[in-house]
Amino acid sequence: MIQNLPALVTLLTVLLQFGTMWAVGRARGKYGIEAPAISGHPAFERAYRVQMNTVESTLMFLPLLWLAAHYGYVLWAGVAGLVWIVGRVWYALAYLRDAHKRSAGYMTALIGWVALLVMAIMGLGRAILAG
Repeated sequence: MIQNLPALVTLLTVLLQFGTMWAVGRARGKYGIEAPAISGHPAFERAYRVQMNTVESTLMFLPLLWLAAHYGYVLWAGVAGLVWIVGRVWYALAYLRDAHKRSAGYMTALIGWVALLVMAIMGLGRAILAG
């Protein structure tokens, strides 16, 4: 199970991306925002920002997850990845309700991301020094 944890986190990340995409599509229909418009009703704009922020964050998250796992931190990379997932879901749900209440989820995800960054740096650094 441990060796598959980063893969599970990756799959959950894909599902998170799908969920944010679905929320935007749903909001488009509910508030009559026709593509390619990206503004209109505030609830649509929050859904759109959640999706874009999640895409932006995922772009930095996934490489770190796999670097940390590759360089020997499979379990801890998976745990940090799960923390990131929980934080991003918390962030998304809070942001969809009230943009001002997204901070706790953001900070939780950030903790997971920073942990992965540290593991990736340490692992790569060890590998470089080992020659």
